[in-house]
Amino acid sequence: MKKKIRISGVLFYIALAVFIINILGILGTVVLNSVGKEWYGGIFPKYFTLEWYSYMAKDHDLPQLLFVTFAVVISVTAIALLIGIPTAYGLARYDFKFKGLLLSMLLLPMLIPPMTYGIPLAAMLYKVGLATKISGVIIANLIPIVPFVILILTPFIEQIDPNIESAAKILGAGRFQTFLKILIPLSLPGIFTASILSIVRTIAMFELTFLVSGPKSQTIVVALYYDAYAAGVRPPQAIDALAVVYFLITMTCLVIALRFVSPTQMVFRLED
Repeated sequence: MKKKIRISGVLFYIALAVFIINILGILGTVVLNSVGKEWYGGIFPKYFTLEWYSYMAKDHDLPQLLFVTFAVVISVTAIALLIGIPTAYGLARYDFKFKGLLLSMLLLPMLIPPMTYGIPLAAMLYKVGLATKISGVIIANLIPIVPFVILILTPFIEQIDPNIESAAKILGAGRFQTFLKILIPLSLPGIFTASILSIVRTIAMFELTFLVSGPKSQTIVVALYYDAYAAGVRPPQAIDALAVVYFLITMTCLVIALRFVSPTQMVFRLED
């Protein structure tokens, strides 16, 4: 038994090492290519320069690209929280008929491929004139993000003792006061978690954004796709420079999220 455990442990660490080396190799190549010049066959480029970042910033109007990206991300997150907090409260506090069916429906946008509902959604947005606008991109991204926020917040609210709310009502607090001054402060870890993870997810949302975005409403991930596959010739170093910017933004949000959230809080309900 000990021999099997040791062998499995060795295999685990070997697989982990191979995975880490592979990831670091890919990332290292992209980063070096984004700052390198005349890199033909050596381990490192012959020269190091930031001119590819300058080229990329001018080619894309980087401030405008970042503005659109963060405008979409912040708007989607804020609207999803406004919808998700009261909905999660209702799911956490009340048992009602077809509650299981409702939870299953909430899971659908996260389980089925985005293109399944993305194409009809895009067709509708084009029909009403919202496609190619930032508002259309926001609406498209809300479809998977709202259920995502609800499913994150529900376990957090379930962990809050209902007796605290009852005590507040006994002391004269109204339902709105209880919700605003008791529930919201106690739910802040969950709200913060849902916000950060929604930001990460929205930044990485490619399919839905690609279907409805226009020249002035592209997020950074869509611009990166066009750089790599659209018509025209761009230096691969400039494409890698944009990839590095996208990677840094995403990883910063993800690190902040993992710093403040325990993954088990999103899955398990703590029993009394």
